[in-house]
Amino acid sequence: MRSYRKELWFETKTRRAFINITPILEECLRESGIQEGLLLCNAMHITASVFVNDDEEGLHQDFERWLERLAPEKPYSQYAHNVGEDNADAHLKRTIMGREVVVAVTEGRLDLGPWEQVFYGEFDGRRKKRVLVKIIGE
Repeated sequence: MRSYRKELWFETKTRRAFINITPILEECLRESGIQEGLLLCNAMHITASVFVNDDEEGLHQDFERWLERLAPEKPYSQYAHNVGEDNADAHLKRTIMGREVVVAVTEGRLDLGPWEQVFYGEFDGRRKKRVLVKIIGE
């Protein structure tokens, strides 16, 4: 069995963002040379997420509104975590959207459904954050 590891770095200009990272993961898979196995992709920061869904702008707006209803950014004083910080909502949003995805690799391709894409979700941006890509297989 072979393995491949790469760190991706993101720095968004906004506090929240959704970035389609599927093409980057496909490039990692090509670099790895692995034809059959699994690709793990996870956010290495507790205020960011990696998840699978449709790449549709209206859906991204729906995510933003839904997450803001569940864990509103303001007022900052509503959160016990926000002592010297203002990102408690980002921790909660990450928990809702998830930490990582695992995608099957079949015949050298990501084995995703027809509309599935992999996204990096940022909930406390404007600073550099890492995402880990780990691919194992043959």
